[in-house]
Amino acid sequence: MRRVRVSSHQSAVHKLGDSQMKLSPKFRLAITPPSSSFQSSSATSELEAPLELGPLIPGLPDDIALNCLLRLPVEAHLACRLVCRRWHRLLANKEHFFSQRKALRFRSPWLFTLAFHRWTGKIQWQVLDLTHFSWHTIPAMPCKDRVCPCGFGCIAIPPQDGALLVCGGLVSDMDCPLHSVLKYEIYKNRWTVMSRMLAARSFFAAGVIDGMVYVAGGYSKDQFELNSAEVLDPITGNWQPIASMGRNMVSYDSAVLNGRLYTTEGCVWPFLSSPRGQVYDPRADRWEDMAVGMREGWTGSSVVVDGHLFVISEYERMRVKVYDVESDSWDIVDSSPMPERIRKPFSVNSVGRRIFIVGRGLHVAVGHVEKCYSGFDGKAKKQRFSIQWQDIDVPQEFGVLTSSSAQVLYA
Repeated sequence: MRRVRVSSHQSAVHKLGDSQMKLSPKFRLAITPPSSSFQSSSATSELEAPLELGPLIPGLPDDIALNCLLRLPVEAHLACRLVCRRWHRLLANKEHFFSQRKALRFRSPWLFTLAFHRWTGKIQWQVLDLTHFSWHTIPAMPCKDRVCPCGFGCIAIPPQDGALLVCGGLVSDMDCPLHSVLKYEIYKNRWTVMSRMLAARSFFAAGVIDGMVYVAGGYSKDQFELNSAEVLDPITGNWQPIASMGRNMVSYDSAVLNGRLYTTEGCVWPFLSSPRGQVYDPRADRWEDMAVGMREGWTGSSVVVDGHLFVISEYERMRVKVYDVESDSWDIVDSSPMPERIRKPFSVNSVGRRIFIVGRGLHVAVGHVEKCYSGFDGKAKKQRFSIQWQDIDVPQEFGVLTSSSAQVLYA
């Protein structure tokens, strides 16, 4: 699992002294409207439009028509907003569209993929609508030039917030880790510069437990491995130190399972050393060593489905394995063949019982997980899993892109 450093060319992050100042999509500074004005942008504004503008959809009450229009895939907005002035007002920008969905309590999953151009290194976010399987973009992320896409810690914070954090990172040509924290809010369709982490870090573990964001380990300056860890309260925006990991460690992969943060170094060919793994319990504020079988078999990117830890292996022809806590071992999951277009490197996430793999060229495979029971393991039936894979078409122009992270937001 090699980490390939790729340069990119993006605008620099600006340090903002006022928490009310934001970065607009074109990186101009703008005053954020007070919360009351944002709340006033609700579904009622569409239903109380002047009568001379006409109905949203002739023959339908406006409330029903609005409910229909808010289900349109984002890729159709450009054409649909030409229908009339009211459709244009609803669909002309994503901020207004998603605030209307929020007012009517719509909640659908969207897969946010951090991708980079394989030749130029330029980074971008591409968003897959997991209802219609259509793609759209968001404003460019304001960050330093020549960053390594794989060095960021990307974290989707509690679903109801519809927000994404991009923490830390690495300036490729200087091997310089970053303190920065950027926040994207789907309901505002913009990036905000947040309070910096206590330590600059890259290639670190990250996860959300009970609404709190935890980061641990990673590289510091001069490629020095860190043992420090910290936690962010997304409500206050403040970072606080937590217990040290007890050993300096860079994280290849991490997962949150049963209220604990698991982090592993991963395996590097030709397996010259055994990978290390650590487990953090936030209730006790304590780290402990990962079980031997768990860390030895964690040979790829992980995803948690139905409380079970799955790994898509990088060294075993992308076979899927599931961890058995009782035996501290990994079981091979029966599955249909992985779509041929899925190539390493890839990113993984899940929604319900569906696993999403985003590979090179942003090709997407959807794995439908089924659970059954077969035979007996001691006194109880042993759980078994199977996966059926589905291939999703992507735009041809994505062929030059590579995924480095995939996060799920709801809105």
